[in-house]
Amino acid sequence: MKNLKIIIITGLSGSGKSSAIAAFEDAGFYCVDNLPVALLPKFLELPIQSETNIAGLAFVMDLREKGFLSKYPIILESLREKGYNFSILFLEAEEDILLNRYSQTRRHHPLSYGKSLLDGIRTEKEQLKNLRKAADKIIDTSRYNVHELKAVIKDIARKSKKLVPMRINILSFGFKYGTPHDADLIIDVRFLANPYFISELKDLNGKSAEVKNYVLNNDETLKFLEKYLDLLNFLLPLYKKEGKTYLTVAIGCTGGRHRSVTIAESIFESILRTYKEVMITHRDIDL
Repeated sequence: MKNLKIIIITGLSGSGKSSAIAAFEDAGFYCVDNLPVALLPKFLELPIQSETNIAGLAFVMDLREKGFLSKYPIILESLREKGYNFSILFLEAEEDILLNRYSQTRRHHPLSYGKSLLDGIRTEKEQLKNLRKAADKIIDTSRYNVHELKAVIKDIARKSKKLVPMRINILSFGFKYGTPHDADLIIDVRFLANPYFISELKDLNGKSAEVKNYVLNNDETLKFLEKYLDLLNFLLPLYKKEGKTYLTVAIGCTGGRHRSVTIAESIFESILRTYKEVMITHRDIDL
């Protein structure tokens, strides 16, 4: 696991650590919130990398754990000596922003018991000042909304040593059975000539050579495929750059048995030349 990027997320309570770890998870990191720092060395011995294709590891560690401040310097230093590649990401925000966030969520600050919220914030700031100095990157989240913070975190994730490739699913379906809820892009190919009305093709499906020849041996089909594949070739790198982990391209016809299957197969074969993490599913081919 030493060749994986390890991110330690820490900082002030209310600074956006939960949003940060969610963004790392979206980017393909294996994430654990509120991991006791003493368990980190044992966790890193687990065979996670051999079982899953992950971009890295991200852990949130902070003052919610009693003893965190006294334990983290020795443990992190020992991990560095053993050759683990990790960095500390420290999140913070201005006092008035933290006060406003706590007033909106009505959560309790971990150090505010028996004192005011402001005193708790200032106490935590003082206790974490040495950790802040040791951080590899400090992010002030005061002016970020949730989406902006996640964009910043995803940019950090992209710079890690290994990124999970975007997984693309080409899905054929029939509109009569409903549109797929998980589709990112949907294209309707009911404008193409329908093999269903050809007696010798009706009982076949779009994977058969006969139906493929009927659907693809058509100028409109060929022009459509040329234009749609050109659009996908433009979009896919942009989705990948944006940090999208999964992308489902759905192709629909009336029953999901003939035209959509053939077109989905053609799109799958084309995309597979560039992207290896591609699968194809024919949802309604047997209905």
